[in-house]
Amino acid sequence: MKKNKIKPLAGQESVWDYPRPPRLEPFSKNIRIIHAGITLVNTNQAYRVLETSHPPVYYIPPSDIDMEQLVQQDGRQSFCEFKGRAQYWNIITPKHSSPMAAWSYPNPNKAFLPIAGYLAFYPSRVEACYVHDEMVQAQEGDFYGGWITSNIVGPFKGGPGTWGW
Repeated sequence: MKKNKIKPLAGQESVWDYPRPPRLEPFSKNIRIIHAGITLVNTNQAYRVLETSHPPVYYIPPSDIDMEQLVQQDGRQSFCEFKGRAQYWNIITPKHSSPMAAWSYPNPNKAFLPIAGYLAFYPSRVEACYVHDEMVQAQEGDFYGGWITSNIVGPFKGGPGTWGW
């Protein structure tokens, strides 16, 4: 059930126009992630996953991540019916650590093979995430990890009362 679907203006995308099952697409605009004053990510080689009712999630190649600041979380995994089994990553910096701040799919399902080993970050668990120099807002609920920018409209799944959407 879609509650108060926002009609997109010119140049905007509605998450209600995204497909299910989700679509994977290359994304060449700049993505930056900063945590504890350290630039963890600066890339123009990301992928984004678009799924009905969810803001985009961006997957970053490890070659464009300061992997010295990340450690794989032992034992913690989850399962996505579309992408497969995920593993989680902790950010460990001299100033501030952030547990389970990122996740990846080491062996994703066939449709998502291009993001094998790429990492996605929860914007709520880092200092700041940027898409093309715009600071993103975290998707409410901290389960899906979507990145909200001014060109994405909802409402978005994730907050209280939205699990049945």
